[in-house]
Amino acid sequence: MKNTNIVFETKYFTLERHPKPFVCRTEGGHLRIFPKDHTISERRELTKEQANEFMELSIIAGEALEKAMNEQGIPVVKINYEDLGNWAFKRGERPVLHLHIFGRATNAVHQVFPEAVYLPDRSSGFYDSFVALTDEDIAAIQKHLKTPR
Repeated sequence: MKNTNIVFETKYFTLERHPKPFVCRTEGGHLRIFPKDHTISERRELTKEQANEFMELSIIAGEALEKAMNEQGIPVVKINYEDLGNWAFKRGERPVLHLHIFGRATNAVHQVFPEAVYLPDRSSGFYDSFVALTDEDIAAIQKHLKTPR
């Protein structure tokens, strides 16, 4: 079954829209980068080639998100990048390396800019009304993605 949240793929990684975002699309949007090898838990486990691709993909994804969301009328002025994975421990699981990419909009109401992104546990209900990036947003992002060098 095809993952409809995948925005872009490289040799080692996938760029995905988050189906249950921490930043609503109207406040800038939320993408994630995952390794195709889900046994990788930390950056320090990446090979040099993987690490270079990871960094390059994060740069082009952030740039594409900012440009695309501004074209969609969302005033994104900053991109935040965060490695997380702590919640896996709550489930007794080993975390999988992933990078969250957050667009930060000047008119945000819930994830107010320039404050840090607020990340309470999902059970808090804080994110329940947040809307994921739309197919139209994804098409706009894809238009701006460049193949990593």
